[in-house]
Amino acid sequence: MKKIILLFTCLSLFAQSCSHEGHRHDEHDHVTDSYLDFSNRDDQFEGGIRMIPIQTPKGEFRVWTKRVGNNPTMKVLLLHGGPGMTHEVYSCFDGYFPSEGIEYIYYDQLGSYYSDQPEDQSLWTIDRFVDEVEQVRKALGLNKDNFFLYGQSWGGMLAMEYAFKHQDNLKGLVISNMMSSLDEYEKYAKEVLGPQMPEEVFQEILKIEETEDFDNPRYEELLMEHHYQHHVLRMPLEDWPEAVLRTLKHVNPNVYVYMQGHSEFGITANATLKGWDRRADLKNIQVPTLVIGAGHDTMDPKHMEWMSKEVQNGRYLFCPDGSHISQYDDQKVFFEGLIRFVKDVDQGKF
Repeated sequence: MKKIILLFTCLSLFAQSCSHEGHRHDEHDHVTDSYLDFSNRDDQFEGGIRMIPIQTPKGEFRVWTKRVGNNPTMKVLLLHGGPGMTHEVYSCFDGYFPSEGIEYIYYDQLGSYYSDQPEDQSLWTIDRFVDEVEQVRKALGLNKDNFFLYGQSWGGMLAMEYAFKHQDNLKGLVISNMMSSLDEYEKYAKEVLGPQMPEEVFQEILKIEETEDFDNPRYEELLMEHHYQHHVLRMPLEDWPEAVLRTLKHVNPNVYVYMQGHSEFGITANATLKGWDRRADLKNIQVPTLVIGAGHDTMDPKHMEWMSKEVQNGRYLFCPDGSHISQYDDQKVFFEGLIRFVKDVDQGKF
């Protein structure tokens, strides 16, 4: 009799466990269903894609955005690098953010492949890009209760500039793989990264830059073999993700060269971004801020760690095996730290 009672007790506990487990699955399914629900959204027709009209001193243009997921308190707008690259470099976010319930928005800045591409170079200024981001924010209904701004490389520079002017609209800020001074970036490239190359290779690169012989195919060949595969994306070129190659294929050189110059090894002398420096202004950023650096980056990880201490409410994420786009070559560390930051800020734990 005792054995029968014990058996029924075990079966009862098992049934309750299954019931609770089923309840947890129901809750998870409900969250998943809500996250993926496009009904009653104004972007349902194209599955999250919207061409947002942007007012500029040269008239109205349209920029491409795509919203993934629904979350009323965690919405991350992704600013790509370049300038003139594309959102495609963030394709791997699809593998991590949806399972965490984080909404995110792909966005091609004006001049980039999926957006309008006017040829007027007077549009390629930091202030106008900041104003563009603000117009995109308003169009997407982002505000201080949900708006996380993520920027990498040039996108990190743009994110800083946006925060200096509009941080009251932000819930959180992420500056990824971007220093706060381009002079310091060039110094790091020339004094630290360059000497890691074979001496003859480094000298040949410097000579090409000195003579401004940037159309010489040897220049790109040297950078690809001795720099890009070690500090931009730390993989053999044949293993580079298709999305990254697509981004490079779609770059707008008219924007890139005008603002950044001819290479990732430094800022070309006549590029409009040359001399940009915001080190002294970091102390004015009050919003919760994550700064991401990587051990093999084109940017100095020590400088980025310093940045995280200069802002008023900062955290540093170091990707030891990563390079400039560490979302690929140190992916687990990158996404674990990024997701933790977004959720900690959202839950008031930051």
